[in-house]
Amino acid sequence: MDFLDFSFSEGFAHMLVRFFILVVVNWIIIRHMYYVKSKRREYCFTFMLISVAIFFLVFFMIFVLEDMKGKTGIGIGIGLFGIFSIMRYRTDTMPVREMTYLFVLITLAVVNALAESVTLVELLATNLIIMLAIRICEWHLKVQPVKLIQYDRLELTKPERKNELFDDLKQRLGINAIKVEVGGVDLMRDMAILKVVYEDKKISGSNSVDNKLKLKITELSGQEG
Repeated sequence: MDFLDFSFSEGFAHMLVRFFILVVVNWIIIRHMYYVKSKRREYCFTFMLISVAIFFLVFFMIFVLEDMKGKTGIGIGIGLFGIFSIMRYRTDTMPVREMTYLFVLITLAVVNALAESVTLVELLATNLIIMLAIRICEWHLKVQPVKLIQYDRLELTKPERKNELFDDLKQRLGINAIKVEVGGVDLMRDMAILKVVYEDKKISGSNSVDNKLKLKITELSGQEG
């Protein structure tokens, strides 16, 4: 292939169609399935750009390997291993729900990039099946929202005063607690870390919690032990 040839090959034109399908599907999943519950814009940015980048990475990787007889399968295997390994690139721990969406979007990017030999109908059907699976899970497998709270009334954390604790949380925070776990106790400062699972009929939030508070729970638990 001449590097200075400015014409588009037939394979590249087909790729643009698959890329358009990928972007539309990603937008529906990220904006109308993930964001409406989590309200976390930083992950929307990450999801979309990682998916787009992986799509082009896989496409051009296959395009180059076509000229290497007998090495295409090996190259694809190594490439896919590296692609899914990027899920470990982050410095902060990613919540399970966000990790699941990232895995799905990476999979969609790879599937659409490799779908040159399937028909347009088959490709659309595959994308629709994945979107339908996400929608069904979001409808029927709702995650209860969680808060981590630094609580200053240790006397209410006793098991026999559970109802008083729930009433106090409702009065002070306006939430209907379903379950409360004591993650750690600091007797020096008369403070405890509570993991509160609560009911929210208006918003089905993510079960994600702040990593700094997770670290605080770990530190207090270590001190308590």
